[in-house]
Amino acid sequence: MPAKYSHVKKRTTNPKKKAGATIQSGKDNNRHKKLPNHLDKTITNAMSAVSQLERAIAKIFLIRFEQDIARLFSTHIFCVALIHLPTFMMRCITVGGPSWVAYNADCEEIKDFFRSVVSMDLRQAGERVSTKSVLWSYTALREFALSNNVPVCRKRGLHSLRLLPHYDSLKLHMDSLEAMPHAAFTKPPHLGALTEGLEALEEACELKYGEKSPLRSTPPPGWDLQWRIKVRTGYERLSQTLWRVAREFDVGGYGCVLREKLTTKWCDCGCSTDHLGEVCEKTVREDEEGSGVRSGKQREWDGRGMSFRRWNDRYVTRLIGSGVLGWETEEEEDIWDIDLDFGSSDSEEGDGFGSEMTIAQMMEIRFIKAEREKEFGNAAFRRGEYQRAVKHYKAAHSIEPELPHYQLNLAAAHLKLNDWLEAEEACTKALGQHRSIKGYYRRSKARRMLGKLDDAVLDLRAALKIQPSNNEALDELLSIRPPDDSSRLAPSSSSLATSSSSTSPAPRNAGSLYDHLHLPKLKPPKQLPFARSSNDDKKIKVSSIPVSYEVPLMPAGKTSTEVKAKDVKTRTESFIFPSWEKYTVRLATC
Repeated sequence: MPAKYSHVKKRTTNPKKKAGATIQSGKDNNRHKKLPNHLDKTITNAMSAVSQLERAIAKIFLIRFEQDIARLFSTHIFCVALIHLPTFMMRCITVGGPSWVAYNADCEEIKDFFRSVVSMDLRQAGERVSTKSVLWSYTALREFALSNNVPVCRKRGLHSLRLLPHYDSLKLHMDSLEAMPHAAFTKPPHLGALTEGLEALEEACELKYGEKSPLRSTPPPGWDLQWRIKVRTGYERLSQTLWRVAREFDVGGYGCVLREKLTTKWCDCGCSTDHLGEVCEKTVREDEEGSGVRSGKQREWDGRGMSFRRWNDRYVTRLIGSGVLGWETEEEEDIWDIDLDFGSSDSEEGDGFGSEMTIAQMMEIRFIKAEREKEFGNAAFRRGEYQRAVKHYKAAHSIEPELPHYQLNLAAAHLKLNDWLEAEEACTKALGQHRSIKGYYRRSKARRMLGKLDDAVLDLRAALKIQPSNNEALDELLSIRPPDDSSRLAPSSSSLATSSSSTSPAPRNAGSLYDHLHLPKLKPPKQLPFARSSNDDKKIKVSSIPVSYEVPLMPAGKTSTEVKAKDVKTRTESFIFPSWEKYTVRLATC
């Protein structure tokens, strides 16, 4: 039984029956003889039907969770573009001038910073959205049951066995969800343009560098009459880069705790939904008593766009719009403060120190523990102790499974040990969360050594699609698929990589080489309505500022649930915690 349901009382065994249950050899050998065929078949069919129903409900919850996290995190990305990108761009402008971002918005330095912060944000979203999503989906399932006169217990909630007569309609809904496109991050159409962010950025530039600025007497280089269009173009291109980076991440790799409970720990006996009802029913009823049964709840079974309606004793599906309370309103982002914590881990139960911490605090402590293990692994890796590095990287991932870079580090250690299968598996797990260059490149090396050359080529092409200027991936691909005529396909990978990141045209035979490797041809840089300056060729460095944490020191042999907060000693430690608030932008040193 999952830890969240540990408060549910287990049925005690009848002591009389237990006492008389001793089997005596020689007398009761027939007590376990095979059941009659018709009875055995009936039981088997009944259990199979319950199992199918439970699996369908679990699948519905899981797909709806992926849709929820895609939708809600897309709103979060829009808020980042509106609130944090103007600040980020202002810092870049201070270093490189007004047109620097317009010409460098797609550079790897910016994209790597975005990737690190988006990864941290998704780590939190996967755990927090699971709580809200489970409550939404249970509410929807509950409303579906009530609309079909299925009783719901006030204390134990909805039991899935009562939904057996309606399995066909549930299966139809699950099929409809599975037929939808895979959930991905995309700009919510109802949120409009980033006008407020642009206005705030222009106001800050005007105050600091404009003609009426009290901070200077003469305009700095590059701040001519075209500075507004330079800033506006840079902001637009920077927002596009943020969305491209966000789409590198896959929602299917997040919400690991919820995913495990819905796939591994989910029972087939009909009790899983019963346990879920005990957790959710109280919250739903308290909400109804406090605010009434809202009309939005009557439409929450639509599956974020799908609805059931009865027609001639059959359930049919039709499109009716989102219909979920909070979507497309100011309440949409209100997903972080809620008591129900379906996504918590087993170690967070009890009345001790761990139970007194907020979700955010527990996630910070968990991240610090994982980072400490990673640093131990990195130190062992540098010393050439790859087996020890593997141990530490595995420990880091077990502590924090929703950060993909621990699996990438693990893959690097396995490659050093010639453990090709383990390296391939680690890269596949990491790519299930983030489609990264390192993940594809390291998996291609493992697959090449395993003789999977076609798969290795596909991985290298995927890596070059993300970063066409990656010399290592291009050289590796050329070593697997060498040109037939080296004189005809002369340009080297380094020259091709250089051409992709500059304004000069590609070498004369580059097109033939790209055709040979089945790579998309490099697109010429987009022409901007203003000239490129020498400042636009500067290289910058974006660095996260180390953050100090008070790390609790647990007494030996004690867990967080066994120690009171007042009895816990702490130690100050500093860690890199990528965020949209704490970072610096400076010129890169050669």
